[in-house]
Amino acid sequence: MTTPRALGRPTIRDVADRAGVSISAASYALNGRPGVSATTRERILAAAEALGWLPDSSARRLASSRSETIGLVLPTSTADSFGVAPWFMEFISGIESVLAGRGFGLLLQVVPDRDAELAVYRTWTRSRRVDGVILVDIAADDPRVAAAPAYGFPVVVAGPPDQAAGLPCVWTDDEAAVTQAVRYLAALGHRRLARIAGPPELAHIAARQRAFDRAADDADLEVRTWTTGFAMEAVRSAVREIVTTRPRPTALLFDDDLGAVLALGVAHEMGVAVPADLSLLAWDDSLLCRSTYPQLSAMSHDVRGYGAHVARRLFATLEGAEPAVHLDTTPRITPRGTTGPPGSGARGGQGTPSLGGG
Repeated sequence: MTTPRALGRPTIRDVADRAGVSISAASYALNGRPGVSATTRERILAAAEALGWLPDSSARRLASSRSETIGLVLPTSTADSFGVAPWFMEFISGIESVLAGRGFGLLLQVVPDRDAELAVYRTWTRSRRVDGVILVDIAADDPRVAAAPAYGFPVVVAGPPDQAAGLPCVWTDDEAAVTQAVRYLAALGHRRLARIAGPPELAHIAARQRAFDRAADDADLEVRTWTTGFAMEAVRSAVREIVTTRPRPTALLFDDDLGAVLALGVAHEMGVAVPADLSLLAWDDSLLCRSTYPQLSAMSHDVRGYGAHVARRLFATLEGAEPAVHLDTTPRITPRGTTGPPGSGARGGQGTPSLGGG
């Protein structure tokens, strides 16, 4: 005899037939609604289990007006860097860890610019394609934030509250972290610092720059910033310029991990000992920092945990929570082999000669 399971996925009609009840009675029982006796409900649930019946997720979404999907839009430049820059992959992994527990999926869209991103949100609003959206890489006066009230879904900002315009946001105190980093380098004896900075239009990068300048001024340090926007060749060029500057900065602070990895390579190439002649302090502390020799000192940040935190706040918003500001953990210093007192002789550069001037 051919069973419903052999013909394909069992339906609610199959469950009703096996239990000897009407389709409406089976629907009441399977959806936890009143309308059937306890004995009948148990018989229906037992039939469903025996058949391997599962609810139709598309029908459930239609009934609840939910897509069970969260949207995330990234620029092409970010997507192109996935293979070498781990921040967004860790962030997305954190988001996915929360979505999986709720039975939700992530819709990731890659766009060339902000105008294209705004167009995606308009399309999602019309199609009800997503239940909520996470905004990243927030800029000053960000048009995506300004347009959010017109979206047909909740929005959570992964960025500083002063640019969230009242939207729920999750942020890290980058200014406090940079201040901590500068004080750490100053305590090691560094008086000349350089910063290799990401795109200055991003709010968190601008916050770090303000803190860098202020902390350096408080400690009476000489500082200079090279803005590279995370472009790999621009980082290499900036580091080559820094190590040939006289007097040369003795410590470099980065806005990411990859930049510090590239700087370590340039230092070896140019015969600069790390950390004896040049200390390097990375940001985020991904696996990259523990994959170099010497291992990179870093401002450690649980990026996966940050992504999970953002996702939890988005679900809270979907469930009716009022917009609020949520502070995530502040990056902390993890010293390793690329920071030390200037001219300490603690060479991590495999005995390469110094250029002097440290």
